[in-house]
Amino acid sequence: MVLAEELAKQQRSISVAEFFEKNKHLLGFDSPTRGVITTIKEAVDNSLDACEEAQVLPDIFISIRKVSNEVFRIIVEDNGPGIVPAQVPFVFGKLLYGSRFHQIRQTRGQQGIGISAAVLYAQLTSGVPTIVISRTGAKESAHRFEIQIRIETNEPDIIAAGPFEWDRTHGTRVQIEFRSTMAAKKKLLEYLRYTSVVNPHARFRVELDDESFTFERVSQEAIACPVAIQPHPHGIEFGQLKRMVAASDLNLAEFLVESFSRVGKKSAQEICGRAGLNGSRKVRGLSTEDLKKLLAAMQEVAVPAPPATQCLSPIGEELIRRGLEKEFQMDFVAARTRPSSVFSGHSFMVEAAIGYGGRLPAEGNAILLRFANRVPLMYQQGACAITECVTGITWKLYNIPSQGGFPAGPVLILVHVASTNVPFTSESKDAIAGIPEIEKEITLALQDLGRELKNFVSRRDKSKLAEDRARAVCAIIPEIAEKVSEIVEKPLVDTSPIEGKLMRKMIAKKATREGNVTIELNNYTTQDADVSVYEISPDNAADAVPKADFVSEMDGQFTKVWKIKIPPREVWRVSYSGKGGGILDIRGIEDAKKMVVDLDV
Repeated sequence: MVLAEELAKQQRSISVAEFFEKNKHLLGFDSPTRGVITTIKEAVDNSLDACEEAQVLPDIFISIRKVSNEVFRIIVEDNGPGIVPAQVPFVFGKLLYGSRFHQIRQTRGQQGIGISAAVLYAQLTSGVPTIVISRTGAKESAHRFEIQIRIETNEPDIIAAGPFEWDRTHGTRVQIEFRSTMAAKKKLLEYLRYTSVVNPHARFRVELDDESFTFERVSQEAIACPVAIQPHPHGIEFGQLKRMVAASDLNLAEFLVESFSRVGKKSAQEICGRAGLNGSRKVRGLSTEDLKKLLAAMQEVAVPAPPATQCLSPIGEELIRRGLEKEFQMDFVAARTRPSSVFSGHSFMVEAAIGYGGRLPAEGNAILLRFANRVPLMYQQGACAITECVTGITWKLYNIPSQGGFPAGPVLILVHVASTNVPFTSESKDAIAGIPEIEKEITLALQDLGRELKNFVSRRDKSKLAEDRARAVCAIIPEIAEKVSEIVEKPLVDTSPIEGKLMRKMIAKKATREGNVTIELNNYTTQDADVSVYEISPDNAADAVPKADFVSEMDGQFTKVWKIKIPPREVWRVSYSGKGGGILDIRGIEDAKKMVVDLDV
């Protein structure tokens, strides 16, 4: 008896904040290195969601700086709609507080844990409050908060709050400090690079200590924000049904039509008939046994799938290709968006892409990019259903070598799962669970892309013999030109146009003279050429004529891209001031139909 009383004195309830304080690894804060990426990921996800809800093209600024020994300051600032001042402390200072958990639609954040978990991690490691500045409009003043979390009660602890002078007309700025290391620099840049691929409408500006990076948008159209829908009868559970019934004053038939997706009067009557219940009964009066019968009938009656066009926001094949072309220089890119499907009453859609050749590493395993609701999955690749599907395909059937079941060589594979309820394996949202319906759609998309890649490789191999013969002929032309020049005592002429006509190629020439870089394209093929000109060098080409369609910078190298259309036997030219050097490449035309000549001296 005495022992039981002593044990009883030790028992007490714990708050959500206390639980995650001791189990922060569940949220992706299992190491100082990973803590940086998780914090930025959660803040960027919130910014992207907010901008899309306001139909604003996201312009997101990210800063990471070391302020003292092992303490780093992370700032994420967006141009979204801002947060009402009364809600700021709860959004950032209370776990499991948000607006999206009860909405059935595609969103990046859903549980209301992510950014508040970062605030918790900051106060645990550095003790410094998180600073939040937000403004909801030009006519409203900005407000600044210093926030921490009361661990015992999971309530916000406002250290300071008040109006603030801010030059933004609307948006939110979050500043978090915690102990970490910058061993994650490469992983961090990879995360932002991959995020820009699947969010082609967003611009990311990054300051990492003394370095600056920009990931430009390739689309000027804000994406349509998904619309929340009612739950589907095939995805409902008893506890949820019981709560919905308790909150309703409708009769049973009206309740089924108005509370569930795709349930019409005919379906409602069929459900009531199978359950043996009168449709005119008030749902509040249903007993537990009645509810069990009703639930069983709801699962049995055939109800159309949820309307995925409303609640999902797929990227689209064209934007996937453009996003990949911006960040990766490849010879071949193809994308597929599968029709929407359903698992357990939840709508989902699979998108995939495959790239080959170009600047991709020729050796080692293929690059696998995994995404869920437009968010990169950076960890736990081996535990993800996407990886299982990739390794489950016999890639040799598509002329792609494999190592241990995983494709190898200069190959890039992208898979994006969009859903109203992505089945993650844990709260850290790093891997997708093995749901058969999702795995089937991923496999079908990859097999379709594999066949298209096989056709590309086969066409390229067939043209290789003709290419070699043409090269053999063209190899002696410069020698003939040199001998003729000596005989007639005239300057040596550029023979590349002759070679282009013989080989029916697109000839790209780059030359640097007296601080001016010139790139020239001659279309010696017999058809219009829709191509993208990629030039990577230390020159930013700010004065280029014509201007580049977009420019991105990483590690002091600027990638400039011009998207052009050249009719047969026409010439396109661009010039800008610079030192030259670097890499020039042409995308959108097969290797067999292009030749790049670097005339830099």
